[in-house]
Amino acid sequence: MIPRRSKKKSLKLTVEEMRNFAFSYIEKYAPSKQQLKTYLLKKYLKTYVLKAKKQDVTDLVDVVLSDLEKNKFINDKFYSESKAKSMINRGSSINKIRNYLIGKGIGDEFIKETVDKINDENSDQDFFSAIKLCKKKRIGPARTQDNRPLFYKKDISLLARNGFDFETSKKVMDIEKDDYLKIVNLL
Repeated sequence: MIPRRSKKKSLKLTVEEMRNFAFSYIEKYAPSKQQLKTYLLKKYLKTYVLKAKKQDVTDLVDVVLSDLEKNKFINDKFYSESKAKSMINRGSSINKIRNYLIGKGIGDEFIKETVDKINDENSDQDFFSAIKLCKKKRIGPARTQDNRPLFYKKDISLLARNGFDFETSKKVMDIEKDDYLKIVNLL
């Protein structure tokens, strides 16, 4: 015989369960507010409440999220700054960072603050990120001198797919090998 779940749960019990789900997810992934909201909605609607109204569940999720935000367990400003910093270290362009943060549901004001902070710290951040990408992928100035003209279009298109504009890509591709090595040593 299959045991039946009680059809009605008290509001306090439901909020506590949802808070526990949120804590376990935050501990494992360090998500943005929107990611956590999506996770809680999917988890709760799929597993626990089959006949609940979606609006009621959404209201409960909003209560839990506001409580977590008030207690500083989730912070979209910190999330956007930390993700941007890690993506810069990997050689991502500012456009790629902006699109990534938009995809994660970060608010426009936090994205603007983060991008402005990146530009204040280094006015030509895209150039140095493109250099890092060239080093990582062994393209452009990182190639041997004989192969550079053969792979020019391919390398420029790879930089474009990673969010770099044409001027930055061309500037990076036209660097001499000696200058490239000096820049890499500084990074």
